[in-house]
Amino acid sequence: MPTVAFHTLGCKVNFYDTEGIWQVFKHRGYEQVPFEEKADVYVVNTCTVTHTGDKKSRQMIRRAVRTNPDAVVVVTGCYAQVAPDEVARIAGVDLVIGNDQKSKIVDHVERVQKEQHPYQSVGNIMKADAFEELDVPYFEERSRANLKIQDGCNNFCTFCIIPRARGLIRSRKPENVLAQATKLAQAGYREIVLTGIHTGGYGADFVDYRLAHLLADLERIELPFRIRISSIEASEIDDHLIEVLGRSQKVVNHLHIPLQAGSDEVLRRMHRHYTVAEYAEKLKQLRNALPDLAITSDVIVGFPGETDADFEDTYAFVEEQRFSQLHVFPYSQRRGTAAAKFKDQVAEDVKHLRVARMIQLSQRLEADYARQFVGRHLDVIAESPVISADDETRRAFAAHPEQKRMLVGYAANYLRVAFRVPEGTPLEALVGERMRVRIVETGNGVQLGHFVEQLTFADQDEHGVAVSTSGRLTS
Repeated sequence: MPTVAFHTLGCKVNFYDTEGIWQVFKHRGYEQVPFEEKADVYVVNTCTVTHTGDKKSRQMIRRAVRTNPDAVVVVTGCYAQVAPDEVARIAGVDLVIGNDQKSKIVDHVERVQKEQHPYQSVGNIMKADAFEELDVPYFEERSRANLKIQDGCNNFCTFCIIPRARGLIRSRKPENVLAQATKLAQAGYREIVLTGIHTGGYGADFVDYRLAHLLADLERIELPFRIRISSIEASEIDDHLIEVLGRSQKVVNHLHIPLQAGSDEVLRRMHRHYTVAEYAEKLKQLRNALPDLAITSDVIVGFPGETDADFEDTYAFVEEQRFSQLHVFPYSQRRGTAAAKFKDQVAEDVKHLRVARMIQLSQRLEADYARQFVGRHLDVIAESPVISADDETRRAFAAHPEQKRMLVGYAANYLRVAFRVPEGTPLEALVGERMRVRIVETGNGVQLGHFVEQLTFADQDEHGVAVSTSGRLTS
């Protein structure tokens, strides 16, 4: 049986695509092995959001070549799309595949093996006009499922290379999204994350069918799963969407709404499609309709031309809007974007100081948001035992006397919560299931809770499909 190994860089969409590519290989008789092991084919799914993404992509390509010089080394993803000739010049690369060719990847591999010479299959992504279907019925070693609903972006922000790498918006047909969501829910996934390059733009290429309509249709699937929207722009939040969110029993009380800057002048130079006042009004409407809503966001500091006053405006706006968490990025010049040519670049030391201040503010706001839930119950999906979780979580509970009986996961509002499980239940059996947890203490990044009851249980019907049972494990 031929073997294939994967390495993925970048965003959730890339990870979804890699899972889809693996399914294509699997159906053609391949076995997957770890990337560090010898394989017949290596697939590196690259990122190009920053120059660091390009650099890491090149490092992983060279690692694959060193591990097995006789293997077919395939490079796809965004770096491959925007710089195919540069990628092809890396010694040992056999195949460069564009972002709209991933479903045909095994055909290309077999052609390379037959003809014994490298080649590229990278076209003009701006001409792609249909969503490329990749079936992902399950995810290897994941407790939540990503569901890609669209590709591409029409916004052309001045700092962003992604439209050149992904093309314009191409939405997945609603019936295919619903079928995939049903399949994932039947496989036992209790949270489905709707993702895409520009998720909130879903349906921009359809007639009279947008994200709000899709959410309403997903609501009708009678299986126990919750829905998270990976990201949505403030300009895409309208009255219909707020109405759907307000009555939904599946969509979680968390939205990620990128801000990028709290200065109208900086937003204009970024080519964002809203003003600070318009953004604030959207958040006000959302919070009126959805009490306790967690709103996370992205902020870029040090964008060309950002003055001290602009930064202070952003800082004040973030503080005023009470975000529950921020992703903070220093602006990085990206070749091929309009902003890379702007003359008034901000000094690196100034960027670093601004990033540090914004991260400190984010930590304070996250703590403030979490504190209001002490004594309240949250719906948490167990992700892993604490002892095998990320470094931050393991450090936070290293001295806890019951750490070996603790699970950690995300609440519906995206708070990370650790809690002890009653004796007699294997921790592994609870991973991926929904628990009701009472928050007893908040901490830096991870909250401590007391287990109350288990809300979903994995079982199998006569077809071997995971379903929810009505049993209850309680504290």
